[in-house]
Amino acid sequence: MCMHHDQIDVGFSEETFYAGTHICLVFRDETERQRIVAQFVEGGVLHDERVLYFADSANPSDVISWLTELDVAISGKDDPFFSADSAASVYYPTGQFDPEEMCETLKTSWTTCHDAGYPNSRVTGEMSWALRDVPGTDRIIEYEAAVNEVLKTHPITAMCQYDANRFSGDVIFRALQVHPYMVMNRQLMKNPYYIVEQSH
Repeated sequence: MCMHHDQIDVGFSEETFYAGTHICLVFRDETERQRIVAQFVEGGVLHDERVLYFADSANPSDVISWLTELDVAISGKDDPFFSADSAASVYYPTGQFDPEEMCETLKTSWTTCHDAGYPNSRVTGEMSWALRDVPGTDRIIEYEAAVNEVLKTHPITAMCQYDANRFSGDVIFRALQVHPYMVMNRQLMKNPYYIVEQSH
């Protein structure tokens, strides 16, 4: 059963969107990626949301450093509104990626934030971990499709970061097919490549 979703500011777009929006950020330029992600994070913390960052290409402390350099108002490891963790500790803590377990992790995260009194929560993850030699990474598109169902009842706003310099064109295209929204010219827009209820 779907629940009411609040209108939120994603941080880098002129429009507001519903909490639980599933966003695909495909990028080639690292500076541009950091700017968009910084605005996404800031849009959350400025509205007292709980914001989670899953880092892969750099360690979590480096993420905090560049966000701080971009003037995002976070206070480091003990910030009540922001935390950064390694992608490995979140997506495959046992050494194997399991889409069902990760969906349960998202549900638990939303419930924890909701019970703690946060008005909304958002996550953004560097998806480059899926390029590592980890069992289960071949199910990444299956997972991304399943996230759309999770967000109907547990409306975390999620932005998945795909590096077009590292992922194949085929994977990027398939990822776009399972994200209802995408970033284009630093604006959030409905994704014309999205296929409703894509399952594989």
